[in-house]
Parts: sequence; C-alpha cells; structure tokens
Amino acid sequence: MEIWINPACSKCRSAVQLLDAEGAEYTVRRYLEDVPSPDEIRAVLDRLGLEPWDIARTQEADAKELGIKEWPREAGSRERWISALAEHPKLIQRPIITADDGTAVVARTDEAVRDAMGR
Repeated sequence: MEIWINPACSKCRSAVQLLDAEGAEYTVRRYLEDVPSPDEIRAVLDRLGLEPWDIARTQEADAKELGIKEWPREAGSRERWISALAEHPKLIQRPIITADDGTAVVARTDEAVRDAMGR
C-alpha cells in the first residue's frame, strides 16, 4: 500500500496517523517532491475509477491561474487535465492510497482509509 501525501495537509496527517495506529504496512510518497508522471497519474485514475477532473483541486491558486474550472470535462480533454496535474502536483487531491488489491481511494475520511486497509 502506498499513500500520496502533502505533509502540510491535515487530512494527510490524519490518514497517516490512522494507518500507524492500525499497524498498516505502507510507503509514503510526498507527491509534491516526487511528482507523479502522466503515466502514473493515468494508472492511479484507472485504479480509482475516476477522471482527472474528479481529483483536481480547482480552488488552488495554480488552478485559478490555469482556469481549469472552465476546462471541458470530457474524454477529448482528459490528456490536458492529466498534463496539468503532472505539471502542477498541488492540484492533485490528497491523500490518495493505492491498495494492495490494485484499487485506490481518495482517503479524505477515516472510513476511506479503513476501506483501503481492508482491500
């Protein structure tokens, strides 16, 4: 299991604390420093069953600067969104846990973290 975190994020810190409290085995990826490639983002999206606009933080300053809130949310725009997430990792929703069964969850709640641990 791997968790993508921003250490400054309270939801990320809570998720890591819960994983530790439950004795879960996991690796940490500080995705702002170890930026995921477009291929890695595509793979996580496949595991999540989501589209890039579903995991984009559209209220971030970078998002407003890019105007992504106005971008089309359709198959033809998917690569544009993925490129933006790779070039501006602050736009990626966090934390994301990739579970051992090949799935992933956006782990913003304790329930989502526990769900990932049970997979």
